[in-house]
This record gives sequence, C-alpha cells and structure tokens, in this order.
Amino acid sequence: MMNTSLTRLDPFTLIDDVFRTMRTPALDSTQRQSGFVPAVDAHREGEDLVLSADLPGIDPDKDVSVELTGRTLTVSGERHSKTEADGLREVRYGSFSRTITLPGEVSGDAITASYESGVLSVRVAGVYAAEQPRKIQVTSNERQQTLET
Repeated sequence: MMNTSLTRLDPFTLIDDVFRTMRTPALDSTQRQSGFVPAVDAHREGEDLVLSADLPGIDPDKDVSVELTGRTLTVSGERHSKTEADGLREVRYGSFSRTITLPGEVSGDAITASYESGVLSVRVAGVYAAEQPRKIQVTSNERQQTLET
C-alpha cells in the first residue's frame, strides 16, 4: 500500500512571510524630520472645484498658504511638533506642499479657503464653467440642393 501525503500550501502564509521580512524598522530621526504629505481629495461640484486637505494640528493663520500662479494652485505649509520627546513617534511633522493644475484660468477672487475640524477646504468657483456643452449648428449640403431645385 502506498502512503501518499499531500501538503496543502497556503498562499497567504507565503505572502505573510515575504512581507514580514520587508517590514520597515521604527522611525528614526531622519524619517521623523522628512515631513509629511497630507491626504487631499479634489472633486467637482457643479462649475466649482473643491479641494479638501487633512491638516490636523495646524494653525491655519500661521502655518498654511494657498497660492495661485497661472493655472497652478498650491497648498503649502508646515506642521510643527508639539513635543520634543524621544520614543515612538508615528505622526509626521515638517513642511508640505501639494499642487494641482486647474483646467482653466481663474482669478484670485474666485478662490476661497476655510479650515474646520482639521480639514482645509479650498473652493475654486467657476473653474469648470467653460466646460459646459455648447450646441453646434449642423449644416447639410443636401438640404441646400433640395431647396434650389
């Protein structure tokens, strides 16, 4: 009698082993000082562009700048650490800058920014106004020929 023993390989165990060897070490001082990249959502509301950036712990009056240069909108600033203690620090601090290119030219007056509950909201009014569909008249030579005969 033949003894056959089948071993079932679990692919998830294999993947876990690969990732276990790739895990990053604890944050060192250079990683802590490398800054952070705030999460940003940008979406269209009618003719307006609305951009939301997660910026908890920021003083919006001192630490945030919203600038328009041509069609480029830039949100930049710095997030300051409240403590100087060593140890585990997973919260990122430092300078940040996020830039988006607008679909059309706008004036500085069309942009408003507000900060509430750690979220910066920037509204660019009317930036999509030029993208409204326009009806184009279609002409036909056949119709002209029928009218002439």
